[in-house]
Amino acid sequence: MRRVLAILCLCLALLPGALRALDLTIPGSAALTRELVEEAGSYRIPVGPFQDGAMRTLRVEGRITQQAWRIEAPGMSTLQIFAPLREQIVAEGFNILYDCAGQGCGGFDFRFNTRIMAAPDMFVDLFDFRFLSARRGGAGEAGGEYVSLIVSRSGTTGYVQVIQAGGARIDVTDGAVGLRPEPAVDQPLAEGLLQDGHVILSDLDFETGSASLGDGPYPSLEALANFLSADAARRVALVGHTDSVGALDANMALAQRRAASVLERLVGRYGVDRTQLEAQGVGYLAPIAANRTQSGREANRRVEAVLLDTE
Repeated sequence: MRRVLAILCLCLALLPGALRALDLTIPGSAALTRELVEEAGSYRIPVGPFQDGAMRTLRVEGRITQQAWRIEAPGMSTLQIFAPLREQIVAEGFNILYDCAGQGCGGFDFRFNTRIMAAPDMFVDLFDFRFLSARRGGAGEAGGEYVSLIVSRSGTTGYVQVIQAGGARIDVTDGAVGLRPEPAVDQPLAEGLLQDGHVILSDLDFETGSASLGDGPYPSLEALANFLSADAARRVALVGHTDSVGALDANMALAQRRAASVLERLVGRYGVDRTQLEAQGVGYLAPIAANRTQSGREANRRVEAVLLDTE
């Protein structure tokens, strides 16, 4: 695919001491999915991997601008998206502080100790992402500008997040952080589990009659992973359901295999602790719609997450 220009315009006020806008040309066809701006915030920017229970960071105070972009880039690897952005950051006068990929960064622990926008705005495949942090200018009270970049992909879609930090006053301290902050949790999913005890994972995609889960991305699974990661005591049963076509035994087995596929995806891609999950199948015994219509049968083919008693 030919490179299509898409400008990352970090909309910064032209005030004394404000950061200069960083414009990046993204490979592929890009769309801004979300932007967050803190006029006076703080950001611990990673400058090393998560290892031995901690991660080295620099704490930057000032204006924080965080943007997430989605790219339709079939055939492009994570590196093909990341490399030209890294080159542009260097060309803008930034010095690379840290550059890593996937498990080399620390995998699950790195991702959940790093500021990342929640799905569906941003998606991070724990086995296929690249990250860098960089600085332009001085450090501490003398001034300076900081940027972090993380790139991942799923299927034909690429995801880019850029954070630019600093301002009139930048207070930088070297330090290691070892406590995982509470990840951003999708509130409807969390409320459904905590108040109703269960939620339907409505965006999952299975082939007809198959237990093979599509590649995704599935915002419901990232939200569920964040919910479980926020409290190690939480446990969830993944329960597969089918329509009423076919024998009960066959449907029970298919429902259980689909629930097991979801469990393996949560463990393998999102790093959920296997002890927080179990997979069950009930076949067609718990419909939510009549099986007499096509739409009813489609509604009944589902996987639900059920919050288990932790007391």
